[in-house]
Amino acid sequence: MERKLILAINPGGTSTKAGLYANDELIFEENIHHDPSDLEPFQTTFDQMDFRRDIVLGVLKEKGCRLEDLSAVVGRGGTFKPLASGTYRVNTKLLDDIKDGSTLQADHPSNLGALIAWAIAEKASVPAYFVDPVCVDEMIDEARLSGHPLLPRVSLSHALNIRMVAYKASEKLGKPMNKLNMVVMHLGSGVSVNALRRGKMIDTNNANDDGPFSSTRTGGLPMTGLMKLCFSGKHSAGELKKMLLKKGGVFAYLQEEHVGRIRKRVEAGDEKADLVLRAMVYQMAKEAGAMASALRGEVDAVVITGGMAYNFWVTDLLTQYLSYLGKILVFPGEAELEALVRGVLRVMDKIEEEREYK
Repeated sequence: MERKLILAINPGGTSTKAGLYANDELIFEENIHHDPSDLEPFQTTFDQMDFRRDIVLGVLKEKGCRLEDLSAVVGRGGTFKPLASGTYRVNTKLLDDIKDGSTLQADHPSNLGALIAWAIAEKASVPAYFVDPVCVDEMIDEARLSGHPLLPRVSLSHALNIRMVAYKASEKLGKPMNKLNMVVMHLGSGVSVNALRRGKMIDTNNANDDGPFSSTRTGGLPMTGLMKLCFSGKHSAGELKKMLLKKGGVFAYLQEEHVGRIRKRVEAGDEKADLVLRAMVYQMAKEAGAMASALRGEVDAVVITGGMAYNFWVTDLLTQYLSYLGKILVFPGEAELEALVRGVLRVMDKIEEEREYK
């Protein structure tokens, strides 16, 4: 087998992860934490690009990796315009759209992944890619209508990890992904529950807008109550955004977001903590049931992933709710660097065709 050396880069809010792989075997992974004071001088996320690129280049130099040895560089895909799933070659059209910003759906560090990959790949004279960005949109038309034309449902999800575990599940089930129907649940600080029909993500909840509450996000809320809260004059728009996306969910009820620590409170007799955790899992199960309905009940497996999937209490309770749907498969964690590399290898090994960003 030809040895392909692939550098994967995943920019986050306070860190940049970089990993070097020989084919699908990890050589090293580095999680570079950024002190808030390091990022403070930058006016926008885009302005951080050179800073983060140079740090990654410094790690490569420190590890003794020569750029000329690389076969490809891949970066996390961002909140670009709606795209089909797959592996895309970074091109000048994408770079121009990121710099212009008008087609971006949010200002997020993941938007830097393709830029950093391109900058390093150009030095190495190899191709740059991004894989299954959060903006993957394969929703069927019925899923787009929310109930008002001014508020369409938008497809933003943990697509990178969701599709990687879907591939792993298909390997375990012994069938290609395009022959399977699956409900895939990503359980992290936000929860994405997806209906995958023959490899296409035909419906998903947007973790910022609807679906189950999670450790820090509220998910869907009673509409008239939210409207009153917005017009109460007690909270600014910024305060409400933090309340809904960073201080909501489990945290809003218990002032704690870590499920493991909360379980210890439950074991010590905290009935409120027990109720909140059970309610969160209950909402997750309801969303999975809704996505099973989107698949008309034809479900080959329910796949559970994300950081919360390390907690056996969560996965066991979900299994009790959802075992009627069939097989339950659990792949804990968020192996995003691995997912990026697997996407590139599928293209380089001609398992999938490379997609063009237009």
